[in-house]
Amino acid sequence: MQNAGFFFAAFIVIWAIVFGYVFVLIGRQRRLSQELAALKEEVELRNKTG
Repeated sequence: MQNAGFFFAAFIVIWAIVFGYVFVLIGRQRRLSQELAALKEEVELRNKTG
């Protein structure tokens, strides 16, 4: 029965890593979206003045 405890602990650790990675990806995607919006705005401003 001790092996079941190790299996459960490993299962929890793996899921914690997966959720952590997903949250990191969400943060990166949010920053990239903000940067893309800023770049689009800059391109529009340069096209209007250029």
